[in-house]
Amino acid sequence: MPDLRRPERTYTIRQLCIEFKVTPRALRFYEDKGLLSPAREGLNRVYNYRDRARLTLILQGKRVGLSLSDIREILELYSPDDGGAAQAAKSLRKFRDQIVALEAKREDIDHALESLREGCAAMEARLAQTRPDLLPQATEAVETPRQRLDAVHEFAK
Repeated sequence: MPDLRRPERTYTIRQLCIEFKVTPRALRFYEDKGLLSPAREGLNRVYNYRDRARLTLILQGKRVGLSLSDIREILELYSPDDGGAAQAAKSLRKFRDQIVALEAKREDIDHALESLREGCAAMEARLAQTRPDLLPQATEAVETPRQRLDAVHEFAK
């Protein structure tokens, strides 16, 4: 009968940093918070398959805005005996809570953007009447933040 268990592959901090695009400092931080627990060979950290899987979940949780305490709660529920059902149930609850929180933030952001656009329109109208020579300077200032935002979006791809 074949052995279907995962091979005991290990990873260095450098390998995980490259694969997941994180810094060694981030991995040490997660270790300090008890989210990762690599073995030690001398002064070197040695990560196993479980650590790698936990890092995947940590980064996914952070990406959707979960707190480290929420992520810890989810990670602590892992049990191969229940097929991950308890972990999935907790994740589902946390994810739904996060959806509600993000939708509320989006609504707040939409209102703030609307107020800012109205303010910009009012100031542009006022400048057009009183000092039209200043309008080009004011619209040039918009390009720099937009260019930075576009650069961030391009980097994230």
